[in-house]
Amino acid sequence: MMTISADDMMFDPALTIFMLVKTSPEWLGFSVDRRFALLREQFTPILEKHAANVRLRFFDVEFYATRVTDIWMWDARSHHGYELLVEDLRETAFWDRYFHIVEILTGVENAYARNYDRAVITV
Repeated sequence: MMTISADDMMFDPALTIFMLVKTSPEWLGFSVDRRFALLREQFTPILEKHAANVRLRFFDVEFYATRVTDIWMWDARSHHGYELLVEDLRETAFWDRYFHIVEILTGVENAYARNYDRAVITV
């Protein structure tokens, strides 16, 4: 069971970014242990550096799609915070080498309701 910390509950993103990515043959050629080592060595430090402003959730979609294999969902407190994260990612092999960045979709959760001062529609 996943627990939610008080810090997670206080994180109020200004925008959410859906990064549609496809694993490269190079990435898939690594052993599972090597992949996790690379994530720990190169990806995790960037996440930690930007943790105050950006959060990441991974979604595997290769079971149901062919154009992309994964969706990286980023919640960001500001556009600038997200931009700084991307600048750091682009300096690594994770950006368009191990993973091909297929599409980036950015949105604001429930903007339709906030823009019209209305209640959010939910169940």
